Amino acid sequence: MPLTILYAEDNRLVSDAVRDLLEAEGWRVELCADGNSALNRLAGGFSYDLLLFDNEVPGATGVELTRYARSLPRYRTTPVIMVSASDCRAEARSAGADLFLRKPDDIAGLVDAVLRLIE
Repeated sequence: MPLTILYAEDNRLVSDAVRDLLEAEGWRVELCADGNSALNRLAGGFSYDLLLFDNEVPGATGVELTRYARSLPRYRTTPVIMVSASDCRAEARSAGADLFLRKPDDIAGLVDAVLRLIE
């Protein structure tokens, strides 16, 4: 069963590159270009194996998305990775993110990070 990932990212170049990287592993990536559509996906009956949020998306930040996901019983233990060009590691952690990656430097290690979190 392939991994299903909810990915919130508003920068099209970044989202295409990251989606290609993850889909090359055989994983299914559902992309949301803004925080509101990601909130709707989380609130809906959808199920994801991993949540990947950029912090700077319009509508709701990655921190807000993480907090909301953690408030839902089905996402309490789902791995959450937050990415951002700005250093908001402390906020990401306090919201419940399992991992914070700094863009663009840490993105090269994304696949390894996902594999570690889903083991």
